[in-house]
Amino acid sequence: MASRYKDKEADVLVSLNGRWVSWAHTAAAYSAFLSALVVGISLHYEKIVQNEWFGYPEEWFPSVSATIGDRYPERSFFMLFIALTSAYTIYAFFEWSLVLSDVAFDAVTALDFKSLDLICLAWVATFTSAANREGVTETKVLAFTLGLLMSSIAKFAWHTNNPIWPIMHAENGGWNATGFFIAVIAALRFTRKSATFNNHADSLTKGSSLLYALSVGGLFFGLHSLLSDSSTMILWVWEGYPVRGPLSNTHAHYTIFAMTCGAVLGVSSPALVSSWLAFGFASVGAGALTLSGNWLGFYGGLILATYLTAFAIPLLTAASRKSPAVVFGLGFLVYNFMVLFHVWVVAYAFVPGGPLVREHTDWIMTITMALLGCGVFSITAAEARPSSSKYRKRGSTAGQRKYYYGVAGLLNILFLCAAFGRFPTNDFQTYHPEDRVLTAGIWTIHFSLDNDMWSSERRMRDLIKEAELDVVGLLESDLQRIIMGNRDTTQFLAEDLGMYVDYGPGPNKHTWGAALLSKFPILNSTHHLLPSPVGELAPAIHATLDVYGTLVDVFVFHSGQEEDPGDRRLQSEYLAKLMGSSHRPSILLSYLVTKPLEGNYNTYVSGTSGMHDVDPSDWDRWCEYILFKGLQRVGYARISRSTITDTELQVAKFVVPHSSERAAYLFNVDDETRNRRVPEAEVPEGWRFPALFRGDGVRGHRYHVFDEPWYYNY
Repeated sequence: MASRYKDKEADVLVSLNGRWVSWAHTAAAYSAFLSALVVGISLHYEKIVQNEWFGYPEEWFPSVSATIGDRYPERSFFMLFIALTSAYTIYAFFEWSLVLSDVAFDAVTALDFKSLDLICLAWVATFTSAANREGVTETKVLAFTLGLLMSSIAKFAWHTNNPIWPIMHAENGGWNATGFFIAVIAALRFTRKSATFNNHADSLTKGSSLLYALSVGGLFFGLHSLLSDSSTMILWVWEGYPVRGPLSNTHAHYTIFAMTCGAVLGVSSPALVSSWLAFGFASVGAGALTLSGNWLGFYGGLILATYLTAFAIPLLTAASRKSPAVVFGLGFLVYNFMVLFHVWVVAYAFVPGGPLVREHTDWIMTITMALLGCGVFSITAAEARPSSSKYRKRGSTAGQRKYYYGVAGLLNILFLCAAFGRFPTNDFQTYHPEDRVLTAGIWTIHFSLDNDMWSSERRMRDLIKEAELDVVGLLESDLQRIIMGNRDTTQFLAEDLGMYVDYGPGPNKHTWGAALLSKFPILNSTHHLLPSPVGELAPAIHATLDVYGTLVDVFVFHSGQEEDPGDRRLQSEYLAKLMGSSHRPSILLSYLVTKPLEGNYNTYVSGTSGMHDVDPSDWDRWCEYILFKGLQRVGYARISRSTITDTELQVAKFVVPHSSERAAYLFNVDDETRNRRVPEAEVPEGWRFPALFRGDGVRGHRYHVFDEPWYYNY
């Protein structure tokens, strides 16, 4: 049939049906994407499935953007075929209309979703829903307080990790499945229709909603920051060896018992705990905790712990009768500001306005107590305190109290069982005592969260044990803040590995943390905050160890950040003098932020300090360094981190001199002799590093940089 043009017969040289344009467009478009996909999978499969956080095998199929835009030549295939589908301006209108139509189609779903609601069932509704039920709010607040107590006990049993946290899983000791099962049972139990209660309580408590909100924010912050872990206040008052205060594993029950007493006191004597007299005692305790160390500071903390759990009962009972939007909405806003505040006193170098609150934990404590005082004022001014006799007349409430008292007693018994399981064994065995070898390491652990955001204590334990470390310095180890879960990695490592531990400057000293673990007894230790007029504080530990009967000084130090050269210069001068003041054999395990043989390096390694680099020829260093004096350095290795943290583990082996003559020789040996390397075969078996890290190593840990240990003999 002849072709027609405008309904007229015509002689047509070539005829092409319009459907072929559509087919050609479809083929070119498919070819653009599929050719890029095939080429990309063939050449760069593992690279194009990699995203910011995960790669193969967790991610096993590439995204469109990674396939067509990231790499050559797949990008060229895509650009070639996609160009065939392009056209002039009119065609672009069709493309835009497709996009706009697609978005408009999604907008129409608003009609479908009209009958649906997203609802946030906040747990604060537990309090407000029972506000008018006589005695019910009190029991709910008491249950909340005992829940905090139970969480703290669970964290003690799991070495400061809650076993059902998202950072836990089966491989690192998590009980997530068990926690999920209990949560389902609890949800089924507590979402049933509740019994009807007589409404004898006032529908609205007198007093200012604003004051209640401020006090609720301060209360939740105090409970969370100080009492969500039984070791937090203990670490606040820790000042080193010899032991002059409480210890996390043997004295944590004091905190648990104080919280229990507070909960009981808040129920039995609400008028007393909401009085200005009780607030005054709590303020004295807060001051002692903030300004004093050792037992005096801890006793102040116990007073504050008792008050916080006690005052929670009358405060939340009264606050629940006010507008929940004001009291709890504004209260949690205040709480969030306080959480930021208590992080900014440390992270002041990284946040806007940070220097204004630099190192002001005292301000945090003062504001917390002032916020609690708002609640005391509101309760006392409104005369809303129920008398204790009125409480005793409530038969149903009295029965519920007995139940919760029994639960509190059971929780304390469970704590004692956990404490018995954690009782110190004092099994401190070094790895090579027959050779008088001390193996020391330095590791920046990045707050004990690995690259996949799992808690990393057990993986750290495995590497430290396999590397046969007798002494290890840990940096960025202070986890006793809300954003880090109020944790303490050193408790698990010390108890599992059989090591003494010095936590270093406490959470109230405004550093990122430095800790020392040692299989040798720590006879004495002091904590130092090095000069930091501009940037973040630089913590240091100076400890004296009893190493095979010889006193050896170990320094653990984290320098300031690269952006503050003036701070780092002052810190290098301070530490050089500190190390130079010791005439004993010494080791520095450090994070220096300098290049070898340049700048501040020459202050750390100098006549002032008397220290020597573990190997001056290792040029590929910037952060971690090991220095020493008065010891025979016989080995040095660098072990890759796998995915545990962002920094390698550096390790050195030293032989402790057995006589004064040998010690004098080691202090005065010349640099050429000291740094002369020898093959592994020329050193005794006990001086050698483990062979399992050679080659590909184990679990991602291997000798790297120079691919094998270096040995020295002189």
